[in-house]
Amino acid sequence: MKTEAKKFIQLKTAIPGPKATELLRKKEQNVPRGPFNTLSTFAAKGEGALLTDVDGNTFIDLAGAIGSLNVGHCPPKVVEAIKAQVEQYIHPCFHVMMYEPYIQLAEKLNEITPGTHHKKTFFVNSGAEAVENAVKIARKYTGRKAIISFERGFHGRTLLAMSLTSKVKPYKLGFGPFAPDTYKMPYPYYYRKPSGMTNEELDAEILRRLEDFFVSEVPAEEVAAIIMEPVQGEGGFIVPSKTFVQGVKQICEKYGILFIADEIQTGFGRTGKMFAMEYFEVVPDLITMSKSIGAGVPISAVTGRAEVMDAPNPGEIGGTYGGSPLGCVAALQVIDMLQQEQLVERANVIGQTVINRFRQLQEKYETVGDVRGLGAMVAMEFVKDSETKVPNKELTAAILRECHQRGVIVMSAGIYSNVIRLLTPLVITDEQLAEALDVIEEVIHELA
Repeated sequence: MKTEAKKFIQLKTAIPGPKATELLRKKEQNVPRGPFNTLSTFAAKGEGALLTDVDGNTFIDLAGAIGSLNVGHCPPKVVEAIKAQVEQYIHPCFHVMMYEPYIQLAEKLNEITPGTHHKKTFFVNSGAEAVENAVKIARKYTGRKAIISFERGFHGRTLLAMSLTSKVKPYKLGFGPFAPDTYKMPYPYYYRKPSGMTNEELDAEILRRLEDFFVSEVPAEEVAAIIMEPVQGEGGFIVPSKTFVQGVKQICEKYGILFIADEIQTGFGRTGKMFAMEYFEVVPDLITMSKSIGAGVPISAVTGRAEVMDAPNPGEIGGTYGGSPLGCVAALQVIDMLQQEQLVERANVIGQTVINRFRQLQEKYETVGDVRGLGAMVAMEFVKDSETKVPNKELTAAILRECHQRGVIVMSAGIYSNVIRLLTPLVITDEQLAEALDVIEEVIHELA
């Protein structure tokens, strides 16, 4: 396959370049090994779907800060809003003196999240904090303790969020004991379902096992909430059926269990809806949000039914930096961009383009086992062969490394680390997307 000259990718050095190499040396001396890094270089400038490193290499970014940049790097409206806010006040702390952007953003999220019921919203700093607080609220409201999450789910790295998370390495190994009263149930993975079983049969079996759990393990009257990613992110972009999601919600309603939708990676247009739960026509009792809410400014939110959100007494939820004014004004501009610039609809166009290209690769190469996604949340799973479906972690890692060397930023996912996932900024142009996909195709052609 012939490699054509690139218009947007500009590579002046190998990765890492000389400046990045020196910074890597300093990093190794001063930063612990724990925080992982996708690329061995350092950012100097970001704009839209492009990232330029300290050595002048420009990449097309299909990772979007792990889904935090649906509106792209440094969107001008967001930058201007942050500048204007900085000149007024940076952080008086909502618990000391309140400020209007907090109220404005809460009002906006109450309006745009699924459901027409009375809702309330409060803010913290990260996705894990949102999850932990949603669980606290659910327990306070119900008076129950147990929380159910799902296999392959990811909900964060703090103690309770890590306990709800499924993947052992690198998230849990050596960090126990974990929070009590947390339990995991199966989640449909249609590509890897038992031979001879239909998708509908798999859904029915998992829902039956959930009902059985209340008999064999924990009674339903002790379960406060079930937390679910409407599309599993770190788990490999696993998309459930509407039947399954609605079935879980019906079980929740049957037993008075709260349904928490973890939309931290799926929210704010990523799936072609403002929130992925809209696809499944399910209204959650609580919804957690972060990542793309603030265009990279740290902020997260919990929105839910007013009576549920009001369960904690004053001082029982919150945090010094929760609902940063900078995050609030950034988020208000993000929502405006998504709505005014039709970026939610754009996600479907991007997703269809990627799906089409990936399925062409699936037809050519036996190692491309599955292609799946929702909107612009698209993934490709690599296997040893199509019959055994043995995960091909090594090939996946090699493809990632080579894509990075050729100027395209992509990431892996899945409990077997054999999935390449795309979290493309929704502001990416058709030309930029085509160029990035060409690189991915070139690499797969050479390695697969």
